[in-house]
Amino acid sequence: MDSPSSTLGATIDDIRRQNLAQVLRLVHRDGPMSRSEITRATGLNRSTIGGLVTDLSHRGLVVENPATTVRKVGRPSPSVAASDQATAIAVNPEVDAIDVALVGLSGRVLHRVRYRNERIPTAGEFVNVVSAIIEGMRPAFGDATVLGVGVALPGLVREVDGSVILAPHLGWRDAPIGRLVEEATGMRVVVGNDANCGVVAESTFGAGRGDGVIIYLNGGASGIGGGIVINGRLVAGEGGNAGEFGHTAVSTKGRRCHCGASGCLETEVRRDRFVEAAALGDVELAVVQEAMGAAWRDRDGPGGREIDRQVSRLAVALRSIVNIFNPRTVILGGHLAHLLAVVGEGELHRRIAPTLPGGGSEPVIVQARLDDELLLIGAAELVFADTLGDPTVMPTRIVERAFAP
Repeated sequence: MDSPSSTLGATIDDIRRQNLAQVLRLVHRDGPMSRSEITRATGLNRSTIGGLVTDLSHRGLVVENPATTVRKVGRPSPSVAASDQATAIAVNPEVDAIDVALVGLSGRVLHRVRYRNERIPTAGEFVNVVSAIIEGMRPAFGDATVLGVGVALPGLVREVDGSVILAPHLGWRDAPIGRLVEEATGMRVVVGNDANCGVVAESTFGAGRGDGVIIYLNGGASGIGGGIVINGRLVAGEGGNAGEFGHTAVSTKGRRCHCGASGCLETEVRRDRFVEAAALGDVELAVVQEAMGAAWRDRDGPGGREIDRQVSRLAVALRSIVNIFNPRTVILGGHLAHLLAVVGEGELHRRIAPTLPGGGSEPVIVQARLDDELLLIGAAELVFADTLGDPTVMPTRIVERAFAP
């Protein structure tokens, strides 16, 4: 039954919207479940769950699949799953490429296109590329409902209107990306910081699932970004820029950063600095990763010494992060994940020590599980947030305008 305290002062419609959202969020986050499992997880009665599932199914947000049954005790029962007929277009611009994907409400990437940049694109060129890719992807949409476009952008973003305050590695400043993409595609557009998208994706579907403090750091072509989730909620900060761990000071004699300081984490721990030290030239990422492993085994060489230096700098930042946030899990993505894979969690913990005593066990330090789909899945979550909050409201007007024949 519904909790009286949670429904005090709410109308029947309010309660139904809350219950619909609770069921939808549950199967979105945890995957296919039987009706009986949903009943136990929500505390609602069976007949209420039956009505809610039917309603969500009619809205195209969940699907019951008799072919994929869930068996715990007794007879198998049909599974209720988030429907991939409800989708979002996810976009992630980087200095070297622009990724565009169709992502289902289940969190799966259904179709993906990667456009390699010949040079760093201007904001206008980015919008033109994205618009052309979306147009070319239309056959992949089928009869899916596209709820909007989510952009995971490496920079400071004003999320209220989707404007980029500063994306230094792209060279964008005060760029109304949200408005420009909406005008070019006719769809609702939501823009967020890429690292925030990453931590939301990993805490929903990946290595950070569950309650507690989750810290995420990603080393990409545009530097190092970070994000914080506490008990399932993103910590955005007063201006939406919390988690800028890339600007943690890790060296008093380091290189100058675009922010004006010297020795920032993102200037000291970079894939291109290893490539330079190891004299690899212009090679594929897989070759770089293989070379990192070989260099660590031969630590006296220039590549091995560079890895050792970068791991020490990363440990300085992680020590501060662990002391400030006392996290349950620290998730590393991109180049930082490759460093972790090469040296191992034990080596990082050894260099992070000593941290403040007490406050529970040491955090687990893990690689991001969603690999290179991480930011696209997180960008889609920007779009899905409104529907997950209130499944009775869907932006059908914009979708119909976007895909009208």
